[in-house]
Amino acid sequence: MSETRRVAAFDFDGTITERDTLLGFLVAVGGRTSVASALARNTLGMIMGARDDDARDAAKERVLGEVLRGRSDQEVSEAGETYARLLPERFRQPTIERLRWHQTEGHETIIVSASLIYYLQPLAASLGIGDVIGVEMETDDAGIITGSLAHPNVRAEEKATRLRRHLGDGVVEIWAYGNSSGDDALLTMADHPVWVGKRSARNT
Repeated sequence: MSETRRVAAFDFDGTITERDTLLGFLVAVGGRTSVASALARNTLGMIMGARDDDARDAAKERVLGEVLRGRSDQEVSEAGETYARLLPERFRQPTIERLRWHQTEGHETIIVSASLIYYLQPLAASLGIGDVIGVEMETDDAGIITGSLAHPNVRAEEKATRLRRHLGDGVVEIWAYGNSSGDDALLTMADHPVWVGKRSARNT
């Protein structure tokens, strides 16, 4: 029989951090005026997204595209490295303690998040987290961001789908940490689901 892998999967915004980080990054890259304009043009889509996941994902892609389109992947990655250094002050310390426990136990650790890989990857490296599943922008042959997502938004069922694909075959014992309805599918697939923050009363 194959050895059981033990994996701890963490959502990021609201789980590792205390609040959202995506808008702050977009402002750091594109400036407040650009971000405010993109949000204003997509207000209806975001309102519809409160009840419709497809509308929510489409609005998010449009906002990201309006801010990041035409920028080089290198430029955005460098901005991500700078931004990642600002985030530890926003960490939830109890979550970081759980992360350290998993690492001490020799468990694989991974971030599964609807935030952008450009700052998740350097931040994960600084925390000793092995892998990142996150949102990535499509680029053309010259490395310029087209404005579209490279893959579907990593939210709701897509979180579970991407994690299953990442893990592949074999026996896996999964811990999962999340804080919102977007993490429902991720926690449902876990052997040890843990709700963080306001939803922590649902811990099992």
